[in-house]
Amino acid sequence: MDEIVVRYIHFIGILFLASTLAIENVLLSKSMSSQSIKRLAVVDGLYGVSALVTLGAGLTLWFAVGKPSEFYTKNPIFHAKVGLFLLIALLSIIPTVFLLKHRKTTAANLSVPQRIIVIKRLEMLLLLVLPLLAALMARGYGLPSS
Repeated sequence: MDEIVVRYIHFIGILFLASTLAIENVLLSKSMSSQSIKRLAVVDGLYGVSALVTLGAGLTLWFAVGKPSEFYTKNPIFHAKVGLFLLIALLSIIPTVFLLKHRKTTAANLSVPQRIIVIKRLEMLLLLVLPLLAALMARGYGLPSS
């Protein structure tokens, strides 16, 4: 039963992560009002929380419940999945810092640097690869042959 609960939390975390990232991409534009920046900062905070929930549940699945940890540890596809997740997390730092820095702005319109928009679009694109890696891993692809 523990495994089911942790997997459920993992899936919910993933759904919130994807949803908040999609919302960020829809809301983000080259010029934004102070109110829009504040709203986007809140969504970005939820994105961060969902990433932490997803990571925490994933680590719990790896080390505490479910399949033996060797199933994950010996699989290069799993390492690619974790690496990609971490890359997305590292990329998200730049937009998060921008939003935190400008969330209290009083300017009527704030110009958003193009690199912030590109990073958020890239995060979304990279996130699309994670389910493929998860499906391959779950089917045992990448495991050494016995």
